[in-house]
Amino acid sequence: MTDLLDPLLSLNEGHWFKLICGASFQHLPAVRSLTLAYTLAGADCVDVAADPSVIAAAKEALQVATRLRRDAKQRGFGNGGTSPLLMVSLNDGEDPHFRKAEFNPTECPATCSRPCEQICPAQAIVFNNTTDHFSGVISQKCYGCGRCLPICPYDKIYTKSYVSTPGAIAPLILSTGVDAIEIHTSVGRLAEFKRLWQAISPWVEHLKLVAISCPNGEGMIDYLRAIYDAITPLKSALIWQTDGRPMSGDIGDGTTLAAVKLGQKVLAAGLPGYVQLAGGTNSYTVTKLKAMGMVRRVRNEELGVRSKSTPHALNPQRQSPQVGKPAHGAGSSVGTPSSPFIAGVAYGSYARVLLSPILDQLEVREVNQTNVKASIRLEDDDVLLWEAVKLAHSLVSQLKSQQ
Repeated sequence: MTDLLDPLLSLNEGHWFKLICGASFQHLPAVRSLTLAYTLAGADCVDVAADPSVIAAAKEALQVATRLRRDAKQRGFGNGGTSPLLMVSLNDGEDPHFRKAEFNPTECPATCSRPCEQICPAQAIVFNNTTDHFSGVISQKCYGCGRCLPICPYDKIYTKSYVSTPGAIAPLILSTGVDAIEIHTSVGRLAEFKRLWQAISPWVEHLKLVAISCPNGEGMIDYLRAIYDAITPLKSALIWQTDGRPMSGDIGDGTTLAAVKLGQKVLAAGLPGYVQLAGGTNSYTVTKLKAMGMVRRVRNEELGVRSKSTPHALNPQRQSPQVGKPAHGAGSSVGTPSSPFIAGVAYGSYARVLLSPILDQLEVREVNQTNVKASIRLEDDDVLLWEAVKLAHSLVSQLKSQQ
């Protein structure tokens, strides 16, 4: 297997892998463990909540990964290259990614079978927690998937949403070493998008990448073109994240179809920039893309060219299609592809649930330990660490392997 060595080069070659920890997911131990495992497995980008403590947890994991990268490479994981880009997610209005579920457990009938607790993929809903006897939603774990809302037989669960505050974003970008931002928007919110962009635009030049995430809707392509007009000229690389079926990748194989179809729609529009799938992505996604001819296959003769042209390819101004290359969804340092292709895939709920057995074991050990001052980190258990990396690699390698 031959892996791509740099995040922006992976994007340019169509083998970009992004881990979505969650725009509202603030469970620091899980963010740290997910970041560490997927970094060692070869991820190109880690997307986290725009929260200083969450960013700090991810950065700490990236530092640990740097020390363990050689060991990972010897075990056949990762790519031995640079660290993934660290991205934070912002929003310009109401968005399911930026909400938390809430309910008053005292209002729940004693006879309720508690289907909300059973369906929550983040295990954020508990009743009489064994450690502190807490009942309700553990806010830090909830990432707003909304699956608990329709299943409550008494309609007791509601959500609270929040919108990114522009005044708090700029210093966050400057002071925390964030490499990229992703803005979640929806058709019809151009005025709100422009206000957010105006607030952050002076600092965008410090970033390596800007991503725009938008779900499907009537007039979507015209809306994305209007956004492109609003943000250009842009020095960094640009990604259009097609949010097919948000936060549903762990439900079943059918969910990936919405993500692929929306990716097709945006690719056909020929928008300048890269196209990356999200929303319903899972282990079936790459197989589906390959079957539809939407993934670029790396040829053996290109591998040598890539290694020689790496410095050129790492310059986002030279490689991004929005600054001169044909709008085929991605540019190429070794020639323009003959047909449009997806530049990469982002995995959120599926990537998190895939590692949940490891995260659960860590949490149980944390609860059972006698030394309350010490915390159990993934890298402290060699067996669990490499089990987690192996699981993460099973997903990452679908995109990163030479075809």
